[in-house]
Amino acid sequence: MVDKPAGWTSHDVVARVRRLASTRKVGHAGTLDPMATGVLVIGVGRATRLLTYVTGVDKDYRATVRLGVATTTDDAEGEVLARVDASHVGRGDLDTHVAALSGDILQVPSAVSAIKVDGQRAYARVRAGEEVALAARPVHVARFEVLDVRPAQAEGVGVLDVDVDVTCSSGTYIRALARDLGAALGVGGHLTALRRTRVGGFSLAQAQTLDELAATPQDEAVPVLPLAAAARAVLPVRELTEPEARALSYGQGVDDGGEQDGPVAAIGPDEVLVAVVERRGPRLRPAVVFAPAS
Repeated sequence: MVDKPAGWTSHDVVARVRRLASTRKVGHAGTLDPMATGVLVIGVGRATRLLTYVTGVDKDYRATVRLGVATTTDDAEGEVLARVDASHVGRGDLDTHVAALSGDILQVPSAVSAIKVDGQRAYARVRAGEEVALAARPVHVARFEVLDVRPAQAEGVGVLDVDVDVTCSSGTYIRALARDLGAALGVGGHLTALRRTRVGGFSLAQAQTLDELAATPQDEAVPVLPLAAAARAVLPVRELTEPEARALSYGQGVDDGGEQDGPVAAIGPDEVLVAVVERRGPRLRPAVVFAPAS
């Protein structure tokens, strides 16, 4: 995991890790905007096959919303659309509208998101001068908590900087929460800071900066989490017996054992990730084998 710095794209981070790890087999699970910092889950080598199971997990963010200024991108990198004095907004109204944006909601993603429209990224169409209208989609905001409210001035207009913590499902746009909160309060809003603090079972405490990775001695491999530990962070686990581990390594199925539907990490008694398995009929069968029989 990398603690992504501000100003870097997720692709920039992947390219840097490729050089540090001396392999092109590097990917990431979940894009962070250039202005954002924090947890970016990176897969190296065989771990890239695990990334598809990371993208759908829930996430935590710490963010700052500026109320009183709306922008074209719903964040600080866009052009200002409007400034409206927000100094009259009280904590009661703020909390009411934050609550309305919590739980199961329909959210219209930002027009400059990476969502594809007719095969092309929405942000690319916007930059080309097109008007893009994206459909609302269901997301879940498990926590939207106001931590602090700080009055400020921006170009002579009274604004409010609101620090928040958000726990949400995959596919939720924090920029859109900022936009919609400002719109609901009638003053406009955009995101001025964003830090992702958790992705599933991966936290900032486990993440390393690019400088820390670059400091790895040349005769040592870039430090990575073992596959089994990474799988435990995002998937339910089936502990295997030695015969079961051997069967899965040959691509065979094992008895169900009552595990939940969906992918399950199958981990051997030697703490090796043997496979990710899924229920097919009465058996668990490998979807991806990580430790094939030699």
